[in-house]
Amino acid sequence: MDIIVLCGGLSLERDVSLKSGAMIARALRENGHRAVLVDAFFGYTGTYADPREIFERPVDDGAAEISADVPDLETVKASRRQKNDARVGDNLMEVCRAADLVFLGLHGADGEDGRLQAMFDIAGIKYTGSGHLGSACAMDKETAKRLMAAAGVRVAEGVNITRATAHAPAPFLPCVVKPRSGGSSVGTSIARTEQEYADALGLGFAYARELLVERYIKGREIDVGVLEGEALPPIEIVPKTGFFDYKNKYQDGATDEICPIPDLPEALGRELRETAVKVYDALGLEVYARMDFIVDGEGRIWCLEANTLPGMTPASLLPKEAKAAGIGYNELCQRIIAASMRRFS
Repeated sequence: MDIIVLCGGLSLERDVSLKSGAMIARALRENGHRAVLVDAFFGYTGTYADPREIFERPVDDGAAEISADVPDLETVKASRRQKNDARVGDNLMEVCRAADLVFLGLHGADGEDGRLQAMFDIAGIKYTGSGHLGSACAMDKETAKRLMAAAGVRVAEGVNITRATAHAPAPFLPCVVKPRSGGSSVGTSIARTEQEYADALGLGFAYARELLVERYIKGREIDVGVLEGEALPPIEIVPKTGFFDYKNKYQDGATDEICPIPDLPEALGRELRETAVKVYDALGLEVYARMDFIVDGEGRIWCLEANTLPGMTPASLLPKEAKAAGIGYNELCQRIIAASMRRFS
């Protein structure tokens, strides 16, 4: 198949996406596909008589590395030759339409929030993962929580905060403050005092116009991936310092990620897997996703959020869960392709 691997974009998670995209493209070529990596924000600036020519040219995936700090998007904007406000680059739709499938290696805004999926749906372009509605519902954490709660999934008590309501005291302490839409824990803080809460609001509003303030739940952080409607083995995340923030997610050695979990009771593991599938169904997700949970001291399961395009880097959780289930990285990519194509058949 001729496949465009779409990555980058104008997202705070673009560095992670570039790394995911490079790995995906390499795996797809090893699987026999003609795969070309394209940055969604920069598009394709080469000249062509027919956009299908992109699959005949030498490939260059670059040297994507994930910095300890989130990318400076103003610098990214300034480096693009195309000087306008479009969030997709030149010729993007043309080269994607020329492909048999677009493998979405995007994370965060414009890739995981359903907008690009909706654009592709209108254009008749096939792509991997969930459709536009499920993607949008999962990315908006307040909407996702309402849908999960309606399905009987336990979620943390939370309050939506805007700049107009930010002057009030913290609704509860300790609390977690995070952007209402976003990923990779960018702009997320744990606040235990009013001063920490004020600082957390300042950080959060640097990345989003609306924030979600949730009651802090102490416990074990365990994630569960779902592939084609079936739960993968749970994985436990144990940061060596602090919490599972952007730096701890992507810097080698910063976090212990345990899969399979040796001391996980069988009944709890089964409940985690069942709850992950319940969230997947409640949000209308398709093909694959990853759900993030906290298991408190009483053994109760709380769902934090769902990720419709989970990371595919060496440090990412979903590939590690798949490996524990006997599914190698290349096979995981191939199964995502096969399941995505069935969506459009």
